[in-house]
Amino acid sequence: MAQVDRIAEPWGTRTPYGPGEEWPTRVDSYLADGLSEDDVDRWVQSATILHSNGDGLDIAVKDNAIVGVRGRIEDRVNHGRLGPKDLYGWQANGAPERLTKPLVRRGGKLVETDWDTAMDAVANRTKDLLAERGPSSVAFYTTGQLFLEEYYTLGLIAHGGIGTKHVDGNTRLCTATAAAALKESFACDGQPGSYTDIDHADVICLYGHNMAETQTVLWSRVLDRLAGPNPPQVICVDPRPTPVAEAATVHLAPRPGTNVMLMNALLHELVEHDWVDHDYLDAHAVGFQELKKMLAGYSVERAAEVCGVPAADLREAAQVIGGSERLMSTVLQGFYQSHQATAAAVQVNNIHILRGMLGKPGCGILQMNGQPTAQNTREAGADGDLPAFRNWSNDAHIKDLAKVWNIDPMSIPHYAPPTHAMQMFRYIEDGSIRMLYVTATNPAVSLPELQRIRRILAQDRLFLVVQDIFLSETAQLADVVLPAATWGEKTGTFTNVDRTVHLSEKAVEPPGEARSDFDILVDYARRLDLRDKDGAPLVKWSTPEEAFEGWKECTRGRPCDYTGLSYDKLRGGSGIQWPCNDEHPDGAERIYVDGEFWADPEYCESYGRDLVTGAPVSPTEYKALNPQGKAVIKAAEYLPPHELPSEEFPYQLITGRTVYHFHTRTKTKRAPQLEGAAPEVWVEASAGDAAREGWVEGDVLRVTTPRGEVTARVRITGIRDGVLFLPFHYGYWDTDRGDHPEGHGRAANELTLTDWDPASKQPIFKTAAAAAMRVEVSGGTPSPAPTTTASRPVDLSAAPPTTGGPAALADEQLETTGDLL
Repeated sequence: MAQVDRIAEPWGTRTPYGPGEEWPTRVDSYLADGLSEDDVDRWVQSATILHSNGDGLDIAVKDNAIVGVRGRIEDRVNHGRLGPKDLYGWQANGAPERLTKPLVRRGGKLVETDWDTAMDAVANRTKDLLAERGPSSVAFYTTGQLFLEEYYTLGLIAHGGIGTKHVDGNTRLCTATAAAALKESFACDGQPGSYTDIDHADVICLYGHNMAETQTVLWSRVLDRLAGPNPPQVICVDPRPTPVAEAATVHLAPRPGTNVMLMNALLHELVEHDWVDHDYLDAHAVGFQELKKMLAGYSVERAAEVCGVPAADLREAAQVIGGSERLMSTVLQGFYQSHQATAAAVQVNNIHILRGMLGKPGCGILQMNGQPTAQNTREAGADGDLPAFRNWSNDAHIKDLAKVWNIDPMSIPHYAPPTHAMQMFRYIEDGSIRMLYVTATNPAVSLPELQRIRRILAQDRLFLVVQDIFLSETAQLADVVLPAATWGEKTGTFTNVDRTVHLSEKAVEPPGEARSDFDILVDYARRLDLRDKDGAPLVKWSTPEEAFEGWKECTRGRPCDYTGLSYDKLRGGSGIQWPCNDEHPDGAERIYVDGEFWADPEYCESYGRDLVTGAPVSPTEYKALNPQGKAVIKAAEYLPPHELPSEEFPYQLITGRTVYHFHTRTKTKRAPQLEGAAPEVWVEASAGDAAREGWVEGDVLRVTTPRGEVTARVRITGIRDGVLFLPFHYGYWDTDRGDHPEGHGRAANELTLTDWDPASKQPIFKTAAAAAMRVEVSGGTPSPAPTTTASRPVDLSAAPPTTGGPAALADEQLETTGDLL
């Protein structure tokens, strides 16, 4: 058993291996102090739910309490390894602050009540609004942490029972672009690659993906390849000096908001040097000539000026990609949370289509998710999509789903596109949505422009229901709070990025009167008396396993086919990848083998959107473009960010994660090791900017944008000049300010803007214009930022000279993009 300090060493020890070899095993575990494995009463099968990797693990139980975890050595995802949040995060389950009784608002305060009173309040308000205002007055905002069975039940209630199209989740903030990019290129969701592609690849590209901190075990897999014979070359695109950047063959650190320019330059080089598989293109893709024509204006020299990246580095990166024999690419928030998110992510797909590198070992794309069960929101219809990747714009798909649910097709709202999260909050703001049901998420900290979001959630006319395990900032504003069970306290399945389905068994009872999200939703449906067209209950299951069996039938014949899976099949061994059916009884490691896509006009999930305007492509247009269901190559012109630096706000602000926390810290703060590693917010600035401004490590800076301010100690890092970084994890629930901060804020989203990508509707967290001013001298107090990751400090004595501050960089960017404004 590996028992090293995983705060100091997040990725653990190395187990090197070579191309085509199996990744060696290494079992990581952590038990409560003083316990050994001999003290454990039983081990219960599960998988991680504090990041998106999907690491298989077993839960240690003693005296009916969770006391630790152990990696599952047989699991295909992690081969026994666990990351820091896996190892320590389970301690939040036993926190004394857990919600144990329902709460209702009386006289302006939340008071404890019984379940019947709370659920009747929720159901009766729903019924009243349906009678008075119709289905569009009710909205659901969910999470990326529930189980598949819960998402499917929620989707059935919302779409099939209530009939609202206002259904989305916080996955809109982290993974909407992943789905959108896959739909644009392949007309369907579903990741083409597999984690095992790391075992075979000779080039690995990470675009805006700090894998070392967001998916520590997957990065361990890359590190083990790098430590073995014939290691892969690594391309990293990130403005911060992440551990990925330090390991990279080529590190490209572009200005925030210039990703499309950078990608077009790389594609220009591939086409210019004919690093293209023409046979593959002719047989399996459409759109190449249009891309080739557009790329003529995207020279490396032009991209170097706009992106602030050396032309030689761009050429080297293109040469590495162009010379690869087995190319793997991953994409995450650095691309997703920008104004041209989908356009940039699609260009990564274009590279693989041009090079014919899909569906083979080492040749895969992973448009990464940001949350552990985000894939299931998309599959099960809990985020605005229809279950099992059915097409909202295809009447035959609506009829098919209605048959599965035994309802009238007209009961399923498909008269307009589903409402994305940012638009939902606008509808709440203007009063057309009067009830919001929030499940397991904290929008009062995670959404952009928080002053506005707090005002919206606090409206008297809004009936706010929050279902959660702690009294978060959002729950403090609610009319009804429902105490939920969490991971380890309930049973269900969930699916990770590379389509691996895991079963998580119930290990212990939830605290007090808390109930599983599944049981709460089934109770809600019963109290609403939702019925199918024959008068039978719409929700026909009462256990998670029954719901899973219902879900299997919903997926039959669809891309995400689960019909070959069962709880029994998932017990005792590894997770299994979908599609799993008669054709693939043991799951399918890769999809799109031999250029066979799910893009046929009658079968596909989506006809796509215009990458610049977001306008949906009509069925007729799509059929004319792609009648044979091939991969679609989509070109995208570069557009500058919507909010550029100025004299008043000379910096560009980006937000992101640290390895030690998850989302708004409601769980990870309650794990002493994780909280100790990153106890307070910080702001990162470059050595060059610090030297010019006179800042030193630990100075307190006030960071401002046109929307608000955050005060934090500065960490001087190797981030590029003109860019500031704030982690977004820190809100107010653990301060005496509660959900309404007074004085200086510490939530990064006090500063971010209400704006989104036109195609995926994912909010922009990466390109706010900001200013920074010192308000307190360090006095020797360092920044609270971790020193083990991308936030490690630099030696200021070795800081390079600068030729101009952030304002000069802003002027330069305006000059180089002026012809496109």
